Amino acid sequence: QVQLVESGGGLVQAGGSLRLSCAASGRIFSINTMAWYRQAPGKQREFVAVITSGGITNYPDSVKGRFTISRDNAENTVYLQMNSLKPEDTAIYYCNANVRMAWAQNPNDYWGQGTQVTVSS
Repeated sequence: QVQLVESGGGLVQAGGSLRLSCAASGRIFSINTMAWYRQAPGKQREFVAVITSGGITNYPDSVKGRFTISRDNAENTVYLQMNSLKPEDTAIYYCNANVRMAWAQNPNDYWGQGTQVTVSS
C-alpha cells in the first residue's frame, strides 16, 4: 500500500507564499505523474498542477505564472511552490500520484489526506 502525506499548509496573507510538499512511501517501484488538486468550501475539487516523470508540467490559467510544481524522484516527493497567493486560493490541497508498486505490473492512483491553505485578504 502506498501512502501520500502532504505538509506545508497554513495561514498566509494575500501576496504571500507557501511551499507544499507531498512524500510518497511504501513498496514503490516507480512513480509516473504526480499532481496537486484543491477543494474550496462548497466547491468541486479542481486540478492545480501536474508533473510527469520526465518533468513536463501543466497548470490551469487560475494558477499559471504563480504556482510551480516540481519533484524529487530520489525522495519520492512532489512540491508545489505557491507565490502571490490570493484569497481565492484558499482550499484544502490534495496530492495525487500514479504509482507502480513493487511486484505489480500496472500503476494505480493514490491520494493524500490534504493540507489546508488559507489566504487572508
